[in-house]
Amino acid sequence: MEPRIDDLRADASPFEFGSEPAPVYDFWPAERQAAAAKAGLGLTVEGEVATIVLNRPAKRNAMTPTMWWQLAEMGRALPGSVRAVLLRAEGPSFSAGLDRSVLVGEDQADGARGKTKTLIDLASSDPVDAELTIEAFQEAYTWWRRPDLISVAAVQGHAIGAGFQLALACDLRIVAEDARFAMREISLGLVPDLGGTKPLTDLVGYGRALEICATGRWIDAPEAERIGLANRVVPTADLLVQAQILVHELLAADRDALIETKALIRGATEREYDAQRAAERAAQVRRIRALARR
Repeated sequence: MEPRIDDLRADASPFEFGSEPAPVYDFWPAERQAAAAKAGLGLTVEGEVATIVLNRPAKRNAMTPTMWWQLAEMGRALPGSVRAVLLRAEGPSFSAGLDRSVLVGEDQADGARGKTKTLIDLASSDPVDAELTIEAFQEAYTWWRRPDLISVAAVQGHAIGAGFQLALACDLRIVAEDARFAMREISLGLVPDLGGTKPLTDLVGYGRALEICATGRWIDAPEAERIGLANRVVPTADLLVQAQILVHELLAADRDALIETKALIRGATEREYDAQRAAERAAQVRRIRALARR
């Protein structure tokens, strides 16, 4: 039975971290929940749906290496029963991009420097080590593309730089009317380095992707939908409900058929036409044979 919209609305209030004990799972025990919460992240699993929450609203969910490490750990820990992942954020912004501490570091109350690795640290590292560090950061962004999962980002307010790239890491994006995207790395003399240039180019094409990255300009919700960045634009107050509805729509599909379909669509941008037709044939034969065995 499909859930009613009213039922989803009744259940759609954001999870209040700290107001009650966070749920504990065998795959994500209390100590890991606590470490993730300290980094500004939350994870809940209900049936086939995992919900990951960016929860640093006072910092507009600005990103840190600790957050990226925890996101990567979440992706590795998810049980095989999870079919869909919903990514959402607390507060008025999805993510304001890199935390200031990553750029210049911050002094602690006792005058000591924080432990967060900064761009200055990377500049003084061996180039190979620096690339390995960035590769570790990228792990937070890669697992959302796994064929056995369908991932949905619910985006409100600002999604800038690293936050924009996290939304791009997901398969689908449902955005609030107040959503605004920008790839602002160019203003810092940097480039997008968290895997975002590939999905951005796949979605909007080379010319528009270059223009977005080279100018760092804002993209509002209507334009995001028009150029293919956003799958749906919804009223800001209804964002969570509508994201949950989309997830339930996706879960109505046969799991193995959805896995095969996602793999086909993912590979279509890199295959020639005849190779894509061959991939379709092979996938369909697998599905027919699997259905015949049921």
